[in-house]
Amino acid sequence: MEGATGRPAKRVADSITEATRIVRYEDINGFGRLFGGRLMEWIDDAAGICAMRHCGGMITTASVDNLEFKNPGELGEVLHITARITHVGRSSMEVRTDSFAEDVATGERKLINRAYLTEVYVDEQGHALEVPFGLALETDEDKAEWDAALMRKGMRAARASGGF
Repeated sequence: MEGATGRPAKRVADSITEATRIVRYEDINGFGRLFGGRLMEWIDDAAGICAMRHCGGMITTASVDNLEFKNPGELGEVLHITARITHVGRSSMEVRTDSFAEDVATGERKLINRAYLTEVYVDEQGHALEVPFGLALETDEDKAEWDAALMRKGMRAARASGGF
């Protein structure tokens, strides 16, 4: 299978990562809600594992883009974090994460966060390597995420060139 980059490709489904956590007292901030930094740690872990599954090696997080907190997480809720590859460049991969909080009494889930992370495939010295696999875009959603990733990549480049 060949992807959008012309390299042998993996499917989005090949590297989807799902993590489950429970919000505990040590995860709570001064307002009694899930501390954003703790959620960010969990998101970074899930995105990193997803990227490692795709490239087959070590990664480092280069950036976090569009980290939106939509709802709070509460003590005792079960958190579900899903990470999926949305774009593969020469040495980088973009990963989308969606975080949901589940009320275990009702089973109801609410979206609490969506984030896009850029992960770079690196060697043991931390030097960027070419990602050996492209991304097979099998669904309309895969294609839409790829196109949106290109727009985000352009916005990041524009911010960087403007000194932001």
